Amino acid sequence: MDRRKSEEAKASGSLSYAAVKGAGEPSERPEDGAAKADGLTSGAVRSESLAGQVYAQFRRSERKLTTSVRLTQLALLILFFVGWETASRLQWIDGLLFSSPTRVWGLLVEKTADGTLLVHTWTTVWETIVGFVLGTLLGTAIAALIWYSPFLSRVLDPYIVVLNSLPKVALGPLFIVALGPGMLSIIATTLSITVIITILVVYNSFREVDPNLLKVVRIFGGNRSTVFRKVILPASYPTIVSTLKVNVGLSWVGVIVGEFLVSKEGLGYLIIYGFQVFNFTLVIGSVLLIAVVATLMYQTVVYLEGKLTVQS
Repeated sequence: MDRRKSEEAKASGSLSYAAVKGAGEPSERPEDGAAKADGLTSGAVRSESLAGQVYAQFRRSERKLTTSVRLTQLALLILFFVGWETASRLQWIDGLLFSSPTRVWGLLVEKTADGTLLVHTWTTVWETIVGFVLGTLLGTAIAALIWYSPFLSRVLDPYIVVLNSLPKVALGPLFIVALGPGMLSIIATTLSITVIITILVVYNSFREVDPNLLKVVRIFGGNRSTVFRKVILPASYPTIVSTLKVNVGLSWVGVIVGEFLVSKEGLGYLIIYGFQVFNFTLVIGSVLLIAVVATLMYQTVVYLEGKLTVQS
């Protein structure tokens, strides 16, 4: 019994000592908590600063690379024209057939001064813009209609494949006979190229949307129209925008082919006329002008694509 009381006394003494010791030791001061918070804040600031430095370095390297690419492209272009001019002057090439940059430039300046070049250029650009816009809109609308109706999709699928495999140039004379020798037949030739490609690309994009997203919308009671507006169209938006760049080149092909066949105005007409009168300087000048204007139009579409993608 005495031994048990002795142990209880020791335990009680130990507890009392621990309590006194704990009471005597100061708790965590507010200053310590503030110091820890300051440390975390400074660590986050250092991390953000490091990330900013890495991003700034990346931007500088990208700008440097872009500048190098642009300068190299410009150097190649200058080298091409210098080599062309040199070969023509030294008669390494036939000046009658291949002309020279100075002759082409002189002819373009002359045609610009009398106003004929501006008329022909604007005619071709206008036809290209109309064919480009209509081809993209009609192709996207038909692709949406085909997706909306599985029955219509199965009916039209073989016809779309056949139309895509046809040489579009062969359809030009048919459009001329049906629509007459004018701008309407040229735009129809352009549409025959751009619409089919747009349908195929956009419709395949509609079909490749994640089925799980469609299931989620349908589970919450969404009908086919809601699925298209809320899932299909937003998911396919990048593809639709990218189709614009494809249709720029295709529209130029359709317009030039149409002008070859029927037009009395336009850059395509100038090319055919130059061949007929053996004025190959006019031919080459028209081709170079088409390349310049088509590049400007393509870069405009790329710029609009960037703006639309950021907004979406």
